[in-house]
Amino acid sequence: MTETRDLATLLLSRIRDVADYPEPGVMFKDITPLLADPEAFTALTDAFAGIAERTGATKVVGLEARGFILGAPVAVRAGLGFVPVRKAGKLPGATLSQAYDLEYGSAEIEVHAEDLCGDDRVLVVDDVLATGGTAEASLQLIHRAGARVAGVAVLMELSFLDGRARLEAALRGAPLESLITV
Repeated sequence: MTETRDLATLLLSRIRDVADYPEPGVMFKDITPLLADPEAFTALTDAFAGIAERTGATKVVGLEARGFILGAPVAVRAGLGFVPVRKAGKLPGATLSQAYDLEYGSAEIEVHAEDLCGDDRVLVVDDVLATGGTAEASLQLIHRAGARVAGVAVLMELSFLDGRARLEAALRGAPLESLITV
């Protein structure tokens, strides 16, 4: 328990709040100071790699854009493949796409159709779980590709936005782990 608390304290100390970004009324959680700190970034990568191992993941999906930064080293550390989920129109070739709503607008994400298959157990990695729109859309893409969801791992969950409840059905019993909850 102390180790988990120490990890959360370290990570939280390296995240700064930026008021009114990307629009008025939004408190943006900037993780760039965490990424710049090798101790904190390594601790985060190790924690996520441990989640990948516990869930039996065979691939890591990183959500654009900070999920790429976090997910790729997790995949390397855990010895797994990495699959980017990108904004619509950014991937060449055949893709699966999913539209969704988020806390300040709407968007569409895509994954290469051939990057996931029925044998895959996928851990979704991202920085923040807010309303859950992006994560829910990624879980829908994983299911549509025929793969199974091993779980979702986020650095920070903004519990007051209730994204966890939104993900419940799409998780289909898979765990959602957040290292910090605010």
